[in-house]
Amino acid sequence: MTAGERISVAWVPRPAPLAPRAVAAVGDVARALGRRLAQLDDASLGRLAVVASATLLLVLGEQADLPWIDGVTYLGRDDSAPELLLPTALAPSVPPAVLEAAIKARSAGASPIAVLMPSRLIVPCGVARAIDRARLVAWLEAA
Repeated sequence: MTAGERISVAWVPRPAPLAPRAVAAVGDVARALGRRLAQLDDASLGRLAVVASATLLLVLGEQADLPWIDGVTYLGRDDSAPELLLPTALAPSVPPAVLEAAIKARSAGASPIAVLMPSRLIVPCGVARAIDRARLVAWLEAA
């Protein structure tokens, strides 16, 4: 393999799921996730952090604090690629450490870096901030 050559990565079922450390959603499911977050009390929101765009919500936190709704992607950390957040139920067909090195080489974002499948989004999560209820409501209303 030469420098710059691309490798194909398939995603296969993971023998044992990773413990969830984040939850992500795109489009209509992101709006549903936002509405679920808005229902949480201030103490619960305070234990979570978020990365958002116009169509994406990615929430980081401890497993017990993450909201659970249909259609979202749960992400966890694989010990062999600690700077990535990978789907909890899927594993890459290449060693996770190789995937991590390839993503870090092409990403300017701060870790951890979320890998969302099947949308193939790479989301730097080092910019995650505490959830502010007023900003969450404004994000929901902007839809």
